[in-house]
Amino acid sequence: MNQLQNISILLLIAYFAGIMFIVLRSKASKNTEDYFLAGRQLPFWALAITFIASWWGGGSSIDLVDHGFNQGLSSFWIYGMPVLFSTFLMYLFSKAIRKIGTITQPQIMEMRYNKTVALLLSILILIFMILGVATQAVVIGNFFQSFFDVDYKIAALIGTGIVVLYSFFGGFKGVVVTDIIQFVFLLMAAIVLFIFAYNHSGGFEKVQEIALSRNKPEFFSFFHNLSNNFVFIITFGCSWMIQANIWQRISAAKQPTDAKKMMGLAFIVFIPLYLMVTLTGMLSLGIYESVPEGGIVPAIIQDYMPMGLAALLFVGLCSAIMSTMDSMINTGALVLSVDVFKNRFKPTAKNHEMVWVGKIATLIIAILGLFIAIEIRSILKITWIGSDFLATGAFVPLVLAFIWKKGNSLAATLSIIFGLLFSSYNLLVALGVNLPTAWEIASVQQAAYGMIGSALIFIIVSLSTKVEQEKAENFIKKAGMLEKQ
Repeated sequence: MNQLQNISILLLIAYFAGIMFIVLRSKASKNTEDYFLAGRQLPFWALAITFIASWWGGGSSIDLVDHGFNQGLSSFWIYGMPVLFSTFLMYLFSKAIRKIGTITQPQIMEMRYNKTVALLLSILILIFMILGVATQAVVIGNFFQSFFDVDYKIAALIGTGIVVLYSFFGGFKGVVVTDIIQFVFLLMAAIVLFIFAYNHSGGFEKVQEIALSRNKPEFFSFFHNLSNNFVFIITFGCSWMIQANIWQRISAAKQPTDAKKMMGLAFIVFIPLYLMVTLTGMLSLGIYESVPEGGIVPAIIQDYMPMGLAALLFVGLCSAIMSTMDSMINTGALVLSVDVFKNRFKPTAKNHEMVWVGKIATLIIAILGLFIAIEIRSILKITWIGSDFLATGAFVPLVLAFIWKKGNSLAATLSIIFGLLFSSYNLLVALGVNLPTAWEIASVQQAAYGMIGSALIFIIVSLSTKVEQEKAENFIKKAGMLEKQ
């Protein structure tokens, strides 16, 4: 190994030791609410930072830079626009979610519909979270492989193992503490990367000249390829709006007003963050002829930065990837332990038992995600698969639960089953199974068919079957969604 790699390893070990020290010094969790919601004692700004860190992570800081290099300014639509769209929707729903007062989304669905709907939603969330963990394991595996020149499988295992350890011992408090630290690290890394990319590219005018010389006149057009980019808002935006790890943060707020403040602050902060990452990728067009093997970000760090700064940025970007992965692991473990184990198998489980069940669930979610990451190394492919399941299966019954009294349990059940079958079919086609389709996989058409199909089933079944009047009215009244905010 060279000197940069040795220094980076030492800093990574020191960072991990510091995180573990903080986590182990924290007060031990006494019950499920402590372990997964930090006792609902965290201030809104801390929850906002952990929310931002969980989304503005590996995909944004590394993958989006490469897309910015290839696609230009319109690559903002891949991650930035879906995040803003979903954050805005959650801003509208945040007070209602917090007023319900449950720990998990399936508990919300059981309160509004029934246990069958809650179980089906648990399955969807578990699929999404495991695939989310897999996405980040791919990112950190590729990053470690490129930086240290080690086998991808070993790299993914090491990166995932670091996250599992502090998530196992710290629960949600550990996730929040590390997310705040990781957000600071990533913010500094992103700013430094932007400055270096700007200085070594010759600036935006020079990049524009290069783009024209490479037959990319649309490179600085925000609305280029809009019809294809819009698919990311439909599928990613709708699925991320109902992402369980974000609802977990909303549920962890002290008061409903704090939940709304959290989402409002996050929306404002996301705009410059995603724009900066996109612009960094665009500026890289003035540095490289094509995307280097392993990605632009590791290449800039190794090729242009002083050794000490390069090592610090390496740790900062590692922390960003981990901040997204730990959120996915923690929420997947929450659903597996509370909604599956406790609610379905052992309702009488005591508090100390549930804390240990949560820790074991943490290991299970991480191992399954790592296994998928070893089998499928495409970040966007895994992200799309996960989003397809959640958007077509859960968006309609979950969102309409807060605003439409006629929606009932049978309609929710059939809508979710349709989403599971539709997404599983698309997954098989994406994996190479020769099945007939009337739509292009991973397209606006596919997303539209899935969402419309789910909505039609929910609405038609609700209108043609008995309304669960009292249950629906009590739920919507408690949420206060239709009241003046």
